[in-house]
Amino acid sequence: MAKKQRKQAGQGGGGTPATVALTASGTPFTLHAYDHDPASPSYGEEAAEALGVSADRVFKTLVADVDGELTVAVVPVAGQLDLKALASAVGGKRAVMADPAAAERTTGYVRGGISPLGQRKRLRTVLDASAAAHRTICVSAGRRGLEVELAPAALATLTAAVTAPIGRS
Repeated sequence: MAKKQRKQAGQGGGGTPATVALTASGTPFTLHAYDHDPASPSYGEEAAEALGVSADRVFKTLVADVDGELTVAVVPVAGQLDLKALASAVGGKRAVMADPAAAERTTGYVRGGISPLGQRKRLRTVLDASAAAHRTICVSAGRRGLEVELAPAALATLTAAVTAPIGRS
């Protein structure tokens, strides 16, 4: 069962760089905690189910290598990342999934808990265009079993994201 905590600007963000960044920015958000099952085959689908939220509103954070530069892609957990579309969105030619160790080292988060917010090194970010269809979306808050819900426009602003159709069903 999911636990919810309301976090608004100035009320303290708690323990992850993502929530600290949100609080410092004054961005309204809701923090959702749930009991993570290490045996779950999909972190994102597990989050959607645990929170009782449609999988098209829960977004996963993936790190790809676009022409030698690490790039964050934020796409619905219900679909997949279109690497060719990601490369195109940032003016690149070729994208491949990043080495997981490089993604963890660069972002400061562990796989399955990588947040687009509060990363150790700010990476260029692309948010799937489907996010605009929702009032709020959920993304990792920086650890497995913790999601943050916020407006897609706020996420795009805080991460300086480009919005483009980079997801596919």
